[in-house]
Amino acid sequence: MEKQEKVRKKAIDWSNVGIIFALAAMIIFFFLSTNTFLTPNNLANIARQISIVGICAVGMTCVILTGGIDLSIGSLIGVVAVTCAMLMSKGFNPFLVVLIGLVIGMGVGVMNAACITYLKIPAMITTLGVMISLRGATYLISGGMPIYGIPEGFKILGQGSIGLVPISMIVMVAVFVFGYILLNKTVFGRHIYGIGGNEETAYLSGVNVKKEIYKIYIMVGFLGALASLTLMSRVNSGQPSAGDGYEMDIITAVVLGGVSVSGGEGKLSKVIVGVIFMGVLANGMMMLNINEYWQRVVKGLVLIAAVGIDIRSREKKINLKAA
Repeated sequence: MEKQEKVRKKAIDWSNVGIIFALAAMIIFFFLSTNTFLTPNNLANIARQISIVGICAVGMTCVILTGGIDLSIGSLIGVVAVTCAMLMSKGFNPFLVVLIGLVIGMGVGVMNAACITYLKIPAMITTLGVMISLRGATYLISGGMPIYGIPEGFKILGQGSIGLVPISMIVMVAVFVFGYILLNKTVFGRHIYGIGGNEETAYLSGVNVKKEIYKIYIMVGFLGALASLTLMSRVNSGQPSAGDGYEMDIITAVVLGGVSVSGGEGKLSKVIVGVIFMGVLANGMMMLNINEYWQRVVKGLVLIAAVGIDIRSREKKINLKAA
């Protein structure tokens, strides 16, 4: 019995540190392959790149922990970016525009949650439909063209820094701290894990599942809008293609961080490793001038590998418990 317990712990430990070894190996590879990978400027660039995915990853972690998914997050980034850029270019108060952007994000979250809880449409289908609709709305609002005219003062969010640390990175860290406290120190966090572990049991235990799902998707929408505003500030425009494909990067980062796609298992403290992994991978491939289409191929394969490892790890744990 003790031997089985040691084997179980060893398997779990290896599943946790595997991503760290992979990240270290990738950093060494890109360092040896390029002359500027570990320069301060490029590290700051990586920090700014991962901040967008990282902010959204906190919300996506909560969604996946419940056994759900949100494929609309990338399109949400796009529609908020072009809407807010258009309003700012017309002279609207930036603080009011930020508020409008956050409200749009939360509104999309309400729509997703309503379809999932009341219409009983699976989360994947709901958010896929919303993803397509929002991307269409993005191009309708922008006319398919970038929108410029963002005030100079607003650029500080995405381009500014305190010392060598980008402000967008500070925002991401603050969001992760908030998410960690939420998941580990609050009743809401316990409910999230409970719903993912067994929704029926959570309901019978007195958890208002519908209400909690609303909270989760509203939070995802809020964080998606915050990430969108950060990205808009960094590129100094509202791009109709903003956020395109980000949903896959975000989901991959979360799963690489050890959050089970089946729900109920995973820790936010490890998701940051997955976020860094995706940021380093994207940056390294760009520095090596790898074709954008090949980059998509690699990212897709990483997602498949991450889900496959998660499923195998889950099966091993079940078998070890049954032994």
